[in-house]
Amino acid sequence: MENTSLFWPVASGFALGGGLIIAIGAQNAFLLRQGLLRSHVFILCLIAATADAALIIAGVAGVGTLVQSNPTLLKVVTLGGAIFLTVYALQAAWRAWKPDALAVEGQAPASLGKAVSTLLAFTFLNPHVYLDTVVLVGGISAQYVGDARVAFAVGAVLASFVWFFSLGYGARLLTPLFAKPRAWQILDGIIAIIMALLALSLLQRFFTS
Repeated sequence: MENTSLFWPVASGFALGGGLIIAIGAQNAFLLRQGLLRSHVFILCLIAATADAALIIAGVAGVGTLVQSNPTLLKVVTLGGAIFLTVYALQAAWRAWKPDALAVEGQAPASLGKAVSTLLAFTFLNPHVYLDTVVLVGGISAQYVGDARVAFAVGAVLASFVWFFSLGYGARLLTPLFAKPRAWQILDGIIAIIMALLALSLLQRFFTS
């Protein structure tokens, strides 16, 4: 009976966690590209999911309230995220502008260290991570107590692992399409636009908050 009663908190956490991370953002776009290149896929998916899990647990444990009540911290993270996203948008735009650099055969994959540092920057320099994953998940988890609250967190963490590994390894199904440099050019163009729009939204938040 107890296992049955914990099903709904797990399902609720899974649905909320999945809904927050499925939207195409900087982190997802980066993992999609790495998956298409088949470059450090497992370790990057593991790091992304683990980082998300840590933020979820922090939110459920009550850190969300602390972050939400510190406007200075949020402004620093917002500005840092906007700068980082702008730089990455320019890099993606340059790759899209130079089709020669897009062919997979001629492309040297980034080192593991560089790929990991880029992923961590996308994860922790994004204020939406703290507002959504930490504050929102943490706030909603407050409606549960005891084992039910733990079950809610487990559901949200499970959603992260399922999504990131599906994104990283599922990208391989698109390999035939991305055998053509033109497809990479379009993908990098879309990534550049997404990053630029995210950077603009963060700058707007920075100057209006």
